[in-house]
Amino acid sequence: MIVDLHLAELDQLNRQLLIKLYKRNPRELRKNPKHSIESRLRQLQLPPPEQQPNYRFAELGNRVGNQALRLAFDPDFSGDRVFALVVGMKSMLHAAYSMKTELFLLDELNHQLLYNSARNLEIINWRLNNFRDPNNELYLLSNGYQNGIANLSFERLFGKMILIQDMMAKVVADRNNRTINTVVHSVASTALMPIPF
Repeated sequence: MIVDLHLAELDQLNRQLLIKLYKRNPRELRKNPKHSIESRLRQLQLPPPEQQPNYRFAELGNRVGNQALRLAFDPDFSGDRVFALVVGMKSMLHAAYSMKTELFLLDELNHQLLYNSARNLEIINWRLNNFRDPNNELYLLSNGYQNGIANLSFERLFGKMILIQDMMAKVVADRNNRTINTVVHSVASTALMPIPF
C-alpha cells in the first residue's frame, strides 16, 4: 500500500511538472499543434493495473528513460522538449519500480534502481537550470525571478520526487538487509545513471 501511494504521488507530481513546464515554455506545446496540455496529460495517464504503460511515442523516436531525457537537451532535437523530458522522467521512474502500476506483498523492488533514479532527478533538475542551446538560452525555462522574487516551485517539485525515491530506496534496502551503493558525484559532470527499461 505504501508503494502504491508513492507511485500515485509521483504520477501527480509529474502531472504538475508537465503543466508548469508548458506554462513556462508555451513554444514547446506549439511545436505539435494537434496537442494541448490536456491531451499530453491523457497520453501519459497511468493505465489500469492489468495493463502495461506505454511510454513509446513516434515523435520521440520511441525513446524512453534516459534516451528520452537526453532529447530534451539535445541541440539537434526540434520536437517538444517538455514532452521528451516528462516522458523520460515518467518512464525512468516507472522502470525503477519494475514497470509495475500495482504492487503486492511478495513483489520485490530493487533499492539500487530507486536510489539511482533519485540521483537522476537531481541531475535533470540541474540540467534544467544550466543547459543552454547554441544561442546561450536555456533549453527549458523552469525556476526564475519575477519582479525580484524567486520562483522555486520547480525545485520543490523535484525535491518531493527525490525524497520519495530516496525514502523508498531506504525502505526496500532495510527490508532486504541490503546496502545502497551511494555515489559521490558532481551533478554538473555526471551522466544519467542507468535504469534498465
